[in-house]
Amino acid sequence: MSTSTGSRSFLALAGVVVLWASAFPAIRVGVDGLGVAGLSMLRLAVAAVALTAVAPLLGVRRPRRRDLPLIALAGATGMTGYQVLLNWGEVHVAAGTASMLIAIAPVFSLLLGRAFLSEAMTRRVIIGSGIALGGCVVVALGGGSTGFSPHAFAVLAAAVLQGAYHCVSKPLLLRYSGVEVATYAMGAGTFFALPLLPATVGAVAGASPAALLSVVYLGLLPSAVGFVIWGYAVARLPLAVSTGALYLVPPVALAVAFVWLSEVPRPLEVAGGAVVIGGVVLLNHRSRSAPCDDRPWAARRPGERAAESTAGRPTQRAES
Repeated sequence: MSTSTGSRSFLALAGVVVLWASAFPAIRVGVDGLGVAGLSMLRLAVAAVALTAVAPLLGVRRPRRRDLPLIALAGATGMTGYQVLLNWGEVHVAAGTASMLIAIAPVFSLLLGRAFLSEAMTRRVIIGSGIALGGCVVVALGGGSTGFSPHAFAVLAAAVLQGAYHCVSKPLLLRYSGVEVATYAMGAGTFFALPLLPATVGAVAGASPAALLSVVYLGLLPSAVGFVIWGYAVARLPLAVSTGALYLVPPVALAVAFVWLSEVPRPLEVAGGAVVIGGVVLLNHRSRSAPCDDRPWAARRPGERAAESTAGRPTQRAES
């Protein structure tokens, strides 16, 4: 990998971290002005339209008919259900707190992979999962004015659905690129969100300019552009580098929420978030002796692509 290519890849990765971290405070602004239904529907629609528009330029192919059920399930879980639950949770949960809770999604991805894909469950994975789950309990207990926020469990449910999306999309990633899977799932998610359309029309009529700008930002940048540059970065950087960078999303989200919304996290939330990230780092840790292939995704043979996908492509991290 040349120096210029590496620099562009790291720049793309940094952009992903900032975009996905900034999504959490942007959701807070959007949900205040558009409501849960309006924000969910509009963000999905904006992202789906944007990805569909650039699909020919990105080489997105038409999906096979046999894959449509999996694509539909990916859209229902990782897009529609995830957006609705996360947006509803952020009605009462601070943006920075939500980012720390969503960071646990890889735990649910691994647990569901064990249940439905017969993936190995090592002692390290079990310990790391337990630590991360314990950290989530600490965050939830420290999230409300009375020391407990039931809406935190809506955000946790969103993390479960994101884990389900990763599990469902894993077989798809054997046959399609990450951008293709994101485009298909975003379109399916928009379709499943259509029942929210009447509430969305009413919400838009009375929405503030700030809320409308927020949803356009969320759809175009964290959702559409974020997925595209994420695919660019992970195709050119070692797996450990690309996945490790996403552990920066919660602390960056806390900083953005502080600057944008003047949110100051409680000490117990920060402590719980650190425990969550520590647990996720542990369960995703790979041996230093394991080889790391930094060739572009397109340059690898089909068998190598399949092996890396079943080992856990980097799309299995938390994004917003």
